[in-house]
Amino acid sequence: MSLAEAAERILAWAESGQPAKVAAANVHMLVEARDDPSFAAMLAAFDLVTPDGMPLVWRLRQLGYPHQERVYGPDLMLEVCARAAARAVPVGIYGGTPEALSACCRNLARRFPALAIRYAFAPPVRPAAPEDPETLATIRESGVRILFVALGCPKQEKWIALNAPALPCVLFAVGAAVDFVGGKVPQAPRWMQRAGLEWAFRLATEPRRLFRRYAYTNTRFLAEFLLGRL
Repeated sequence: MSLAEAAERILAWAESGQPAKVAAANVHMLVEARDDPSFAAMLAAFDLVTPDGMPLVWRLRQLGYPHQERVYGPDLMLEVCARAAARAVPVGIYGGTPEALSACCRNLARRFPALAIRYAFAPPVRPAAPEDPETLATIRESGVRILFVALGCPKQEKWIALNAPALPCVLFAVGAAVDFVGGKVPQAPRWMQRAGLEWAFRLATEPRRLFRRYAYTNTRFLAEFLLGRL
Protein backbone atom coordinates (compact mmCIF):
# COMPACT_ATOMS: atom_id res chain seq x y z
CA MET A 1 0.00 0.00 0.00
CA SER A 2 1.23 3.47 -0.88
CA LEU A 3 0.93 6.58 1.26
CA ALA A 4 -1.77 7.93 -1.07
CA GLU A 5 -3.72 4.68 -0.88
CA ALA A 6 -3.53 4.65 2.92
CA ALA A 7 -4.73 8.26 3.10
CA GLU A 8 -7.60 7.53 0.75
CA ARG A 9 -8.69 4.53 2.77
CA ILE A 10 -8.73 6.65 5.95
CA LEU A 11 -10.78 9.35 4.23
CA ALA A 12 -13.20 6.78 2.84
CA TRP A 13 -13.81 5.40 6.33
CA ALA A 14 -14.26 8.91 7.71
CA GLU A 15 -16.69 10.00 5.00
CA SER A 16 -18.79 6.85 5.35
CA GLY A 17 -18.95 7.19 9.13
CA GLN A 18 -17.14 3.90 9.67
CA PRO A 19 -15.04 3.75 12.86
CA ALA A 20 -11.51 2.47 12.33
CA LYS A 21 -8.19 2.10 14.13
CA VAL A 22 -4.98 3.07 12.33
CA ALA A 23 -1.31 2.95 13.35
CA ALA A 24 2.08 3.46 11.71
CA ALA A 25 4.54 0.76 12.81
CA ASN A 26 8.27 1.23 13.28
CA VAL A 27 10.97 -0.95 14.85
CA HIS A 28 10.02 0.22 18.33
CA MET A 29 6.40 -0.87 17.87
CA LEU A 30 7.41 -4.20 16.39
CA VAL A 31 9.68 -4.99 19.32
CA GLU A 32 6.98 -3.92 21.79
CA ALA A 33 4.62 -6.35 20.07
CA ARG A 34 7.21 -9.14 20.18
CA ASP A 35 7.72 -8.59 23.91
CA ASP A 36 4.04 -8.26 24.78
CA PRO A 37 1.64 -10.78 23.18
CA SER A 38 -1.38 -8.83 24.42
CA PHE A 39 -0.11 -5.73 22.61
CA ALA A 40 0.50 -7.80 19.48
CA ALA A 41 -3.08 -9.09 19.62
CA MET A 42 -4.31 -5.54 20.11
CA LEU A 43 -2.46 -4.35 17.00
CA ALA A 44 -3.74 -7.31 15.00
CA ALA A 45 -7.25 -5.99 15.58
CA PHE A 46 -6.41 -2.59 14.04
CA ASP A 47 -7.95 -1.89 10.65
CA LEU A 48 -4.75 -0.53 9.11
CA VAL A 49 -1.10 -0.68 10.23
CA THR A 50 1.38 0.90 7.83
CA PRO A 51 5.18 0.38 7.65
CA ASP A 52 6.49 3.60 9.15
CA GLY A 53 10.15 2.56 9.46
CA MET A 54 12.49 1.70 6.59
CA PRO A 55 13.70 -1.58 8.21
CA LEU A 56 10.10 -2.80 8.09
CA VAL A 57 9.81 -1.71 4.46
CA TRP A 58 12.98 -3.61 3.54
CA ARG A 59 11.74 -6.71 5.32
CA LEU A 60 8.36 -6.54 3.59
CA ARG A 61 10.10 -6.34 0.24
CA GLN A 62 12.09 -9.46 1.13
CA LEU A 63 8.85 -11.20 2.09
CA GLY A 64 7.37 -10.73 -1.37
CA TYR A 65 6.10 -7.15 -1.51
CA PRO A 66 8.74 -5.63 -3.83
CA HIS A 67 6.90 -2.36 -4.39
CA GLN A 68 6.14 -1.57 -0.77
CA GLU A 69 7.08 2.00 0.10
CA ARG A 70 7.42 3.71 3.43
CA VAL A 71 4.13 5.03 4.78
CA TYR A 72 5.57 7.43 7.33
CA GLY A 73 3.16 8.51 10.08
CA PRO A 74 3.86 12.30 9.96
CA ASP A 75 3.63 12.32 6.15
CA LEU A 76 0.44 10.29 6.28
CA MET A 77 -1.04 12.70 8.82
CA LEU A 78 -0.32 15.65 6.52
CA GLU A 79 -1.73 13.84 3.50
CA VAL A 80 -4.88 12.97 5.43
CA CYS A 81 -5.21 16.60 6.52
CA ALA A 82 -4.82 17.81 2.93
CA ARG A 83 -7.59 15.50 1.75
CA ALA A 84 -9.76 16.26 4.77
CA ALA A 85 -9.46 19.98 4.04
CA ALA A 86 -10.41 19.49 0.41
CA ARG A 87 -13.40 17.29 1.28
CA ALA A 88 -14.69 19.11 4.40
CA VAL A 89 -13.93 16.24 6.79
CA PRO A 90 -13.46 17.59 10.35
CA VAL A 91 -10.50 16.36 12.37
CA GLY A 92 -9.27 16.51 15.94
CA ILE A 93 -6.05 15.94 17.87
CA TYR A 94 -5.67 14.22 21.24
CA GLY A 95 -2.17 14.31 22.71
CA GLY A 96 1.10 16.18 22.84
CA THR A 97 2.04 18.91 25.27
CA PRO A 98 -0.13 22.06 25.33
CA GLU A 99 2.64 24.05 23.61
CA ALA A 100 3.29 21.46 20.90
CA LEU A 101 -0.42 20.94 20.31
CA SER A 102 -1.08 24.67 19.92
CA ALA A 103 1.85 25.02 17.50
CA CYS A 104 0.69 21.99 15.54
CA CYS A 105 -2.83 23.38 15.16
CA ARG A 106 -1.47 26.76 14.05
CA ASN A 107 0.80 25.20 11.46
CA LEU A 108 -1.93 22.92 10.14
CA ALA A 109 -4.30 25.89 9.83
CA ARG A 110 -1.61 27.85 8.00
CA ARG A 111 -0.85 24.98 5.64
CA PHE A 112 -4.46 23.88 5.07
CA PRO A 113 -6.71 26.94 5.59
CA ALA A 114 -9.86 24.95 4.85
CA LEU A 115 -9.09 22.26 7.42
CA ALA A 116 -11.69 22.08 10.20
CA ILE A 117 -9.91 21.24 13.46
CA ARG A 118 -12.91 20.73 15.72
CA TYR A 119 -11.15 19.28 18.75
CA ALA A 120 -7.71 19.64 20.36
CA PHE A 121 -6.76 18.39 23.81
CA ALA A 122 -3.40 17.82 25.53
CA PRO A 123 -4.17 15.32 28.30
CA PRO A 124 -2.09 15.03 31.48
CA VAL A 125 0.62 12.38 31.57
CA ARG A 126 -0.96 9.14 32.76
CA PRO A 127 -1.17 5.47 31.78
CA ALA A 128 -3.46 4.42 28.94
CA ALA A 129 -6.93 3.81 30.34
CA PRO A 130 -10.59 4.15 29.41
CA GLU A 131 -11.18 7.88 29.00
CA ASP A 132 -13.57 9.67 31.33
CA PRO A 133 -17.14 9.89 29.98
CA GLU A 134 -17.07 13.69 29.81
CA THR A 135 -14.04 13.76 27.52
CA LEU A 136 -15.49 11.03 25.30
CA ALA A 137 -18.75 12.96 25.06
CA THR A 138 -16.87 16.13 24.11
CA ILE A 139 -15.04 14.29 21.33
CA ARG A 140 -18.28 12.85 19.99
CA GLU A 141 -20.10 16.17 20.16
CA SER A 142 -17.27 17.89 18.28
CA GLY A 143 -18.23 15.94 15.19
CA VAL A 144 -14.67 14.95 14.28
CA ARG A 145 -14.46 12.16 11.73
CA ILE A 146 -10.72 11.61 12.21
CA LEU A 147 -8.97 11.88 15.58
CA PHE A 148 -5.17 11.95 15.58
CA VAL A 149 -3.86 10.39 18.81
CA ALA A 150 -0.33 11.44 19.81
CA LEU A 151 0.65 9.78 23.08
CA GLY A 152 3.69 7.76 22.01
CA CYS A 153 3.97 4.02 21.45
CA PRO A 154 2.59 1.79 22.92
CA LYS A 155 0.41 4.11 25.02
CA GLN A 156 -1.42 5.66 22.07
CA GLU A 157 -2.32 2.31 20.50
CA LYS A 158 -3.57 1.03 23.85
CA TRP A 159 -5.62 4.21 24.36
CA ILE A 160 -7.20 3.73 20.94
CA ALA A 161 -8.03 0.08 21.59
CA LEU A 162 -9.58 0.91 24.96
CA ASN A 163 -11.66 3.86 23.76
CA ALA A 164 -12.56 2.97 20.18
CA PRO A 165 -15.90 1.37 21.15
CA ALA A 166 -17.08 4.77 22.46
CA LEU A 167 -15.83 6.90 19.55
CA PRO A 168 -17.54 6.73 16.13
CA CYS A 169 -14.59 8.02 14.09
CA VAL A 170 -11.24 7.01 12.64
CA LEU A 171 -8.61 6.91 15.39
CA PHE A 172 -5.11 7.34 13.98
CA ALA A 173 -2.04 6.89 16.22
CA VAL A 174 0.50 9.44 14.95
CA GLY A 175 3.30 9.31 17.54
CA ALA A 176 5.66 12.27 17.33
CA ALA A 177 3.85 13.86 14.38
CA VAL A 178 2.37 16.60 16.58
CA ASP A 179 5.88 17.55 17.73
CA PHE A 180 7.18 17.49 14.16
CA VAL A 181 4.31 19.47 12.64
CA GLY A 182 4.40 21.91 15.54
CA GLY A 183 8.13 22.46 15.06
CA LYS A 184 8.99 21.32 18.59
CA VAL A 185 11.26 18.52 17.33
CA PRO A 186 13.27 18.71 14.06
CA GLN A 187 12.82 15.98 11.46
CA ALA A 188 15.65 14.06 9.89
CA PRO A 189 16.65 15.04 6.35
CA ARG A 190 14.91 12.98 3.69
CA TRP A 191 18.12 11.24 2.67
CA MET A 192 18.57 9.97 6.22
CA GLN A 193 14.97 8.79 6.30
CA ARG A 194 15.40 6.90 3.02
CA ALA A 195 18.62 5.33 4.28
CA GLY A 196 16.95 4.08 7.45
CA LEU A 197 19.00 6.46 9.59
CA GLU A 198 16.25 8.58 11.06
CA TRP A 199 16.86 6.92 14.43
CA ALA A 200 20.43 8.29 14.42
CA PHE A 201 19.21 11.83 13.77
CA ARG A 202 16.58 11.61 16.48
CA LEU A 203 19.08 10.13 18.91
CA ALA A 204 21.44 13.04 18.23
CA THR A 205 18.66 15.57 18.89
CA GLU A 206 17.12 13.82 21.93
CA PRO A 207 19.88 11.59 23.39
CA ARG A 208 18.68 11.56 26.98
CA ARG A 209 15.14 10.51 26.10
CA LEU A 210 15.87 8.06 23.29
CA PHE A 211 19.22 6.37 24.06
CA ARG A 212 17.87 3.50 26.16
CA ARG A 213 14.96 2.90 23.79
CA TYR A 214 17.08 2.73 20.65
CA ALA A 215 19.85 0.74 22.33
CA TYR A 216 17.32 -1.97 23.14
CA THR A 217 14.85 -1.90 20.24
CA ASN A 218 17.38 -1.58 17.42
CA THR A 219 19.58 -4.33 18.86
CA ARG A 220 16.58 -6.56 19.46
CA PHE A 221 15.23 -6.02 15.94
CA LEU A 222 18.60 -6.84 14.39
CA ALA A 223 18.93 -9.99 16.49
CA GLU A 224 15.41 -11.17 15.60
CA PHE A 225 16.09 -10.47 11.94
CA LEU A 226 19.41 -12.36 11.88
CA LEU A 227 17.83 -15.30 13.70
CA GLY A 228 15.06 -15.47 11.10
CA ARG A 229 12.26 -14.73 13.55
CA LEU A 230 10.78 -11.78 11.61
